Amino acid sequence: MLEIRRDDPARARAAYDALHAGGQLGQMESFYRWVLALLRPRRGARLLDVSCGRGQLVALARRRGLAAVGVDFAPSATAETRRRGGQAVVGDGQRLPFPEASFDYLTHLGSLEHYVRPEDGAAEVRRVLRPDGVALILLPNAFGLLWNVYWVWRTGAVHDDGQPVQRYADRRTWERLLGAAGLAVVRVAKYERPLPRTLHDLAWYARRPRRLAAALAAQLVPTNLGSCLVFICRRSKSVYVRD
Repeated sequence: MLEIRRDDPARARAAYDALHAGGQLGQMESFYRWVLALLRPRRGARLLDVSCGRGQLVALARRRGLAAVGVDFAPSATAETRRRGGQAVVGDGQRLPFPEASFDYLTHLGSLEHYVRPEDGAAEVRRVLRPDGVALILLPNAFGLLWNVYWVWRTGAVHDDGQPVQRYADRRTWERLLGAAGLAVVRVAKYERPLPRTLHDLAWYARRPRRLAAALAAQLVPTNLGSCLVFICRRSKSVYVRD
C-alpha cells in the first residue's frame, strides 16, 4: 500500500472544513446517479453516506424515496448537506455515532483511504450495516491506468490530491483490508469518469469534447486497471477486533 502524509492527522478536521467550505471535493450529479444505479436501493430503506461531504448523494437519495442520512467530521460539510435539504450529523467515520445494524445500505465514496486507521473505518461499516445490508465502498487503485500509472509516467511521482493522508492500493490489498474488518466483497466494478446522466452534465461535456471522449474511452479499461475500484460488500461472519 502506498501512503502520502502531508499534514498532522490531528489537524485533519480543520483541513477538511476548509476544503468543503471552499466548495472542493464534490462530484457532478451523474456520478451520484451512477452510484445509486449500482447499489439499487429499495424505496423507504435507510441509507448512510459516510464522509458525505456537501451531501449531494444524501439529497439525491432522499429525492428518490430513501431515508438517507450523511455523516462527516467537517461541520461545514454537514451544514451544506442540510442546506441542500438532506440530513447529516457531525461524526468520525472511525467511530460512527449510530447503533449496530442501523442501515440497509451504506456508501463510502473515496474517503476510507484518507482515515488515520482505515481498518477501523471499515469495521464501522460492518457494525452499522443490518445483517442483510449492502455497502458500496469506492477506493483508489495504485495501478489505475488512466490516473496513477499515467501520472507517474508524466511526473515520476504518485498523484497527491492535497488531502492530509492519501493511500493507494491494488484490488487484492483493499479486499484483504475489507475482509479483515468483516466485510465480504460480492462484486467489484471500476470507476473512471461519470458518463452524463443529466442534461446539465451533458451540456458540461458538450463544452469539453475531449473530456467526453476520455470518458467514453475509459469504459474499455479493465477493472483491475481502473482508476478507482468499487467494492459491493455484505457483512461476513467474522468480527473485527479493535487493537
